Amino acid sequence: MSFSVPNSLFWTIALFIVGLALTCVAGDKFVDAAVAIARRLKIPQIVVGATIVSLGTTLPEILVSTTAVLGKAQSPEIGVGNALGSIICNTALIAGVGQLIRPAKSVKSNSVSWRFLFFVGTALLLFLSVLFTPAHDFINKDGETDHAVGTVLRVIGIVLLLGFCVYAFLSIKLKDSDGEAEYDETEKLMPLWGALLMLAISAAALFVGAHLLVDNGVVLAEMAGVEERVIGVTLVALGTSLPELVTTVTSAIKGQGDVGLGNIIGANLFNMLLVIGLPATITGNLVFTSKALYIDLPIALAVMSLLIVPMLIRKKGSRVQGGILLACYIAYAIYSFAVV
Repeated sequence: MSFSVPNSLFWTIALFIVGLALTCVAGDKFVDAAVAIARRLKIPQIVVGATIVSLGTTLPEILVSTTAVLGKAQSPEIGVGNALGSIICNTALIAGVGQLIRPAKSVKSNSVSWRFLFFVGTALLLFLSVLFTPAHDFINKDGETDHAVGTVLRVIGIVLLLGFCVYAFLSIKLKDSDGEAEYDETEKLMPLWGALLMLAISAAALFVGAHLLVDNGVVLAEMAGVEERVIGVTLVALGTSLPELVTTVTSAIKGQGDVGLGNIIGANLFNMLLVIGLPATITGNLVFTSKALYIDLPIALAVMSLLIVPMLIRKKGSRVQGGILLACYIAYAIYSFAVV
């Protein structure tokens, strides 16, 4: 499924702009609905952010990476690059911007620490599983022979999907350790059915808006002659991460920072557990290039550590930390375009 009109530059740009507007509006409503659900059910905001919000905002990545590795014109570099690039974008760009706008004032270490360890363990599993599988050649999107340093086998894909189930279970089971969120009891709350309906509609709108951005953005990038991996780790990753960007920024502005932080952590985990796990399970042979394994994955782990470790030590974030993360993303983007 594609929303692009490649034969018309005007319509490609127009649909790109429509996608941007739709994503921004839907992201705002998505945050409102998620917070309303948390208040109605007395669930800590970080749990909602790390599960419901993360799953909704990760839907574009799931679809893009799955469709990228299926069909005759396979694009595994876009599929894997989208997943890893989204983690880097979520952490270095989006979380960095969030900390610059409003630094986290009180980080719940119990809630954040186990999720971070889950992320690190998943990243190491992914790295080792690819490292110890045989390298082989594959046919890329342009019909040319390319080289994969290793693959994510179906059994690892299944393990990643099971890891998602474990993560979702732990997020619900350990919600008491996340602390109780303080809500204004006098504030008029949205009905639960209304919040759930708004959440579903907003998630669908985010899904469509992100596809408008990605499909038409890729067309524009290809017109400029940008290589496939760079498109995956930058433009596609940024486009599919726009829901997280809107969610994090609007959460920070509205003073619901825990939703934004939980969304980033949850979305990063979902990018490995689902965005890589699902296509690996379907295809049974998801290829990794050397740049994806030795550059993108270590950078994803490094920026995630830069975001979380200082927060666990200081129990809060800072604008300096946000600035460093943002600088890391700018350097990574420049490197991706400069080094082929």
